[in-house]
Amino acid sequence: MSETEATPRRQRVAAYAVIIRDDQVLLSRLAPYLAAGEMWTLPGGGIDFGEHPRDAVVREVHEETGLPVTVGERAWIDSARRHASDSGTDMHSVRIIYDGWVPLDAPEPRVVEVDGSTVDARWLPLADVESGQVPVVAMVRDALARRHPAQLQRLAAYALVVRDDKILLARISPKGFNTGSWSLPGGGVDHGEPPATALAREVAEETGLVATVGELLGLHDVHFTGTAPNGRAEDFHGVHLIFRATVSDGRPHVIEVDGTTDRVEWVPLAAVESGEVEVLDVVRAALACEAQR
Repeated sequence: MSETEATPRRQRVAAYAVIIRDDQVLLSRLAPYLAAGEMWTLPGGGIDFGEHPRDAVVREVHEETGLPVTVGERAWIDSARRHASDSGTDMHSVRIIYDGWVPLDAPEPRVVEVDGSTVDARWLPLADVESGQVPVVAMVRDALARRHPAQLQRLAAYALVVRDDKILLARISPKGFNTGSWSLPGGGVDHGEPPATALAREVAEETGLVATVGELLGLHDVHFTGTAPNGRAEDFHGVHLIFRATVSDGRPHVIEVDGTTDRVEWVPLAAVESGEVEVLDVVRAALACEAQR
């Protein structure tokens, strides 16, 4: 019998998640019986017989971090072969690695599984992991090198509503980007929805007023990378249609519950122009378009 035939062989298929939030990555520390010193890995683990890899990731991440993870569409395969000196086994590990994210309001990570393969879970600075300051298994470095924030392009329509030297503005809630800043009332255009119809719907939800949508004043766009309200790292491109509009009489008030707007007011134009009120660029772009008319 040859040496190759005599060597025990084992193949293991596992699923893991790369979870990044605000320049930090969620990692699990290997138990002492797997690593003599400090060593961190991606949360995840073996796929049970008959279990879908996505379900395995959700289960394993919860066991190792206590957090609910949402798994993205993208995944890649990592394959590694090594000789386990303790058992003399020829090991072949096949790893399916997904993009994942957890809610922004999720609690601090903690290990749920008892006597498992990991003993700690933490958000660690991405820069420290990439520089080697934090000791990680090779799979972590390979996964980070391949990662790309999810690309999202969003079409939205906004209303420039001016009355008596005041502009109607909506404040962004903690559920949106740029929390606390003020923007024009408006929002995303649903698939197949006419932009003017979308704008009237959004104005009603954010202000409780009926909008009459007028002419298109101009276009504005914004591009940045950050953490989305759902916790996912995104490369975001927003394309904004700016319309002139009027609204019905009445006190504006937010109708939508748990949306991206938590307050709406008539704000003096002078406060916007002086910088006293923090507004998004789309507001200044809209006023510039109006001034050019």
